[in-house]
Amino acid sequence: MYTGKFQMQAAESTQFEARLAGRATGAMFFVVFGAVWLEVWAQRSGAGMPLAAAIVVGALVMLVNAWRRYRLYAPALAQLRESPERRRTKRIFHLVNIGQWLLILVLGNVLVNIGLGAWVVPMGIAVIGLHFVPLAHAFRYRAHYLTAAAMVVLAALYPLLAAGGPAAPAGFLGAGLILWASAAWALHSQA
Repeated sequence: MYTGKFQMQAAESTQFEARLAGRATGAMFFVVFGAVWLEVWAQRSGAGMPLAAAIVVGALVMLVNAWRRYRLYAPALAQLRESPERRRTKRIFHLVNIGQWLLILVLGNVLVNIGLGAWVVPMGIAVIGLHFVPLAHAFRYRAHYLTAAAMVVLAALYPLLAAGGPAAPAGFLGAGLILWASAAWALHSQA
């Protein structure tokens, strides 16, 4: 009786730690992509080299934090790496990301060809946001729904509110900050 209970607790602990390692991996992606959005914002807004350097430093600090957390829980993730559920999740992740980039490419070309090239960035932000919906389900991580909603709301509102419309650098700033906030949440949440 105690042996079975111990094994069940060990399996639950392994799954929990594997989720934490997975969150750290996701945080690393969010940090890198967030930094790219922020660097484009810094360049387009004329913020200058000190702010661009601060973005790089901030990204490095968050990456080191995410890497440490990943390394701490990586053994648990390795134990589950070849499970059928893990393979299914990875397949969904790859399909959703391929679909996301294809959709951005196609819609971006359509917008440019109909004379609405300024709307490529808001469209890209919206598509990136929407790609978090199936990932939230696949990874069983509800925080992705919040990231999705924040990105879609940003894509819908900043072109209307920013002085430069859809071409305003505010979209890059908002997207970068949302991704960094999502990375911070993934590293500090325990579920």
